[in-house]
Amino acid sequence: MTLPPFELVVEKHGPTVLRVCRAILGYHEAEDAWSETFLAALRAYPDLDPNTNLEAWLVTIAKRKAIDQHRSAARNPTPTAELPEAADAPPDGYDELWTAMGELPLQQREAVAYHHLAGLPYAEIAEILGNSEAAARRASADGMKKLRAIYQGASR
Repeated sequence: MTLPPFELVVEKHGPTVLRVCRAILGYHEAEDAWSETFLAALRAYPDLDPNTNLEAWLVTIAKRKAIDQHRSAARNPTPTAELPEAADAPPDGYDELWTAMGELPLQQREAVAYHHLAGLPYAEIAEILGNSEAAARRASADGMKKLRAIYQGASR
């Protein structure tokens, strides 16, 4: 088995990686992590085992790039007198969803994003999170339960 051309990998898995980055970082910060993900993937791609699950591999890289970006932003605050205009407005309901996702513990947030946004199976999520398939399933279920509770409380 041979690896497909990298541009096909980006075309096929790019939207999934962007959804994961947005779930972890937020709407506006996600594009930088997405770009960094594919730059790192491009460098490693020639040496990749042809049997590698490309989607799980890319989501793992995206997770690490998102963590790196989050840490970098925490170390380098840049206060400004005026806020710049936003380039793109997030879709309707995004702010509420991001706020709700932000209330989840990190492992639940990641499990929800990887399973419900990226469509990854729990076995791959467990590999990414470094725990068991049962723990990944539990984190996702607990996260969804908490999101439902948040949304039901908001609609009353």
